[in-house]
This record gives sequence, structure tokens and C-alpha cells, in this order.
Amino acid sequence: MKILIIILVLVLCIFGAQYAVNKSTNKTESYKYNTLSTNDGIEIRQYEDALFTSVTMNNSSYGQSSSAGFRVLAGYIFGDNAKNEKIAMTSPVIMEMDSLVTMRFMVPSSYSTKDLPEPTSKSIKIDRIEGKKYAVIKFAGWSSDQRIKEFSDILRDKLVKQQLSFIDKVIYLGYNPPYQLTNRKNEIMFELDF
Repeated sequence: MKILIIILVLVLCIFGAQYAVNKSTNKTESYKYNTLSTNDGIEIRQYEDALFTSVTMNNSSYGQSSSAGFRVLAGYIFGDNAKNEKIAMTSPVIMEMDSLVTMRFMVPSSYSTKDLPEPTSKSIKIDRIEGKKYAVIKFAGWSSDQRIKEFSDILRDKLVKQQLSFIDKVIYLGYNPPYQLTNRKNEIMFELDF
């Protein structure tokens, strides 16, 4: 009976922790966009201008890049910068998947380039990305190179069928911290070329 009570308490703790994580994730500032249209599971979005920190890694896979890139950029926002200043996490984490992978964290909108602390790591770049149109497809669960390829292929095929011109560079968006077990949200997008 004691073992059953312990298991029940552990299960309740896990569910309580996941509820708290889901609630805090919903309060995180996100990359702003307007949905222009939805067709066949694809959203066409117009993103706003935003400031980003980024790091480029010498490989082309999600598996090899996600942890390494995250550590570098998380170090910066957790205070490894010229002012030892903590900066709020934003969502999503963006990975541009090309011959090299570039990971990006959006800078909170309360910062400008003038008041953003300088990175101590020379591998971190700060740049403003102008608003652009993207075609986006969503998927749930955990990400992997295989799932990113699967949904990139689906999105690519749908765009070709709809005769929409796009830049064939996969952009992956991950919205959840690694310790969030439920309600995981991921997206693949291609920049539209018109």
C-alpha cells in the first residue's frame, strides 16, 4: 500500500510540474506575426521585424546542433555578457537548417540594439531581421532530424502543389523547454519568395 501511495504522489507531482511549465510557457514573449491565410494545413504568416541573437554551428543536423547552440545562447541570456545581465527567454528557438545550422533567440521587445549587453562570446551575433512572409506547418511531440525532414518534405510538396514560390531553406521553430513533456509545439517554415 505504501508503494502505491508513493507512486500516486510522484504521478501527481509530475502532473503538477507539467501544469506549471505549460502555464509559464504561455507567458513567454513570442515572435510576433499575423496569419494572412490558412489552406491545407499551411499557414501563411507575415512576421514583424525583430532583434535576434544567433550562433552558427559547423554542422547541418538538428541532433548535432540543438544542445550546443542552446548552451551558447542560453549562457548569454543567463548573464554571460558584458553587463552580467539576465535577459528573459523568448519563444520560439529558431534554427535555420542549411549547410550550417544557425540558431536564433529573439531578443525581448523591451531591448534595442543600444541597450542590449555585448556578448562575451565572439560566436554570438546580434542582428535585426526585417519582417517577411513565411509558409508554416505545425507538428506536435519531440523533434529529431527525421521529423524535421518529414515535415519539411510535406510543406515543400504542398507549396509546390499550390504553386507558391519559396526559398528552399528549412527553418525549424521549437516552442518548449526540454523538460516540458506535454503540449509540445514545433513548426517548419519556408520564406515565401514573392
